[in-house]
Amino acid sequence: MKQITFFFLIICCAKSFSQTISSEIKKNNNPIFNGWYADPEGIIFDKTYWVYPTFSAPYEDQVFIDAFSSKDLVTWTKHPKVLDSANVKWAKKAMWAPSIIKNKNKYFMFFGANDIQNDNEIGGIGVAVASKPEGPYKDHLGKPLVDKFHNGAQPIDQFVFRDKDGQCYLIYGGWKHCNIAKLKADFSGFVPFKDKTIFKEITPENYVEGPFMFIRNNKYYFMWSEGGWTGPDYCVAYAIADSPMGPFKRIGKILEQDPKIARGAGHHSVIKDPKSDKYFIVYHRRPLTETKAESRETCIEEMHFDENGFIKPVTITNEGVKAHLLK
Repeated sequence: MKQITFFFLIICCAKSFSQTISSEIKKNNNPIFNGWYADPEGIIFDKTYWVYPTFSAPYEDQVFIDAFSSKDLVTWTKHPKVLDSANVKWAKKAMWAPSIIKNKNKYFMFFGANDIQNDNEIGGIGVAVASKPEGPYKDHLGKPLVDKFHNGAQPIDQFVFRDKDGQCYLIYGGWKHCNIAKLKADFSGFVPFKDKTIFKEITPENYVEGPFMFIRNNKYYFMWSEGGWTGPDYCVAYAIADSPMGPFKRIGKILEQDPKIARGAGHHSVIKDPKSDKYFIVYHRRPLTETKAESRETCIEEMHFDENGFIKPVTITNEGVKAHLLK
């Protein structure tokens, strides 16, 4: 009898321990999915959250893009290789930083490829199109949309911004320069501005890469990454203006590393719940246990504003966010 009681106690303790572990795993929602992923673009399609990140690996291995979907920001489904270089003849490596937009029942993915270092190399910013968020995406143009350096900006880190009037802009740039250009309605090219220029520089102080823009209370919030992507100083800063053209005067950092949690927090995007004033910032960071440049994971936190509309500094956590369903 004592032996049976002893085994019963062991089973109960094991079950309790298992539930505790399970509870801890559920409690910590960062990273939001497994694997090395960076530069996440978060967006909502048909009451579903989507995240399109860079597959974080050596450049020669970055030949596809995966996507992830969720109904609640906690449980994610992987959609492998929604875009593959096999469907983009000119893309050979370094496919990264996708930006997604829905236009006339089609889904357009803007992406960087080949990490070109000068105007003589083939590559730059491309566009792919699909009939569903999960793809498959195929090359829209058969060539890069932007394949040259304009105003000193390397053609990478593209973001597509739709203004209140429906006009879409391409905002992009590495090497500490950021450009904005007005897209044609079919995303096949650009519409010149009134002064006949196509690419206008809107680079704020300390800008390095990773631009993102959104509108709140009729103000244009322009965000970007500063520092070096392989270092602990990587971070996100922002500015506010009355127009997507700026001028953008840097206000300050709102997301950076925490030596107790993770390093190199940056290259983000923002998701807003369309039915409330809840904002979420999706970003990548490097775990404290990792030293490789490519060892980056995708995380999410809630983002808040003060009474004057300024973004409050974001605390990076292991907990992430609680389940949040779209209504």
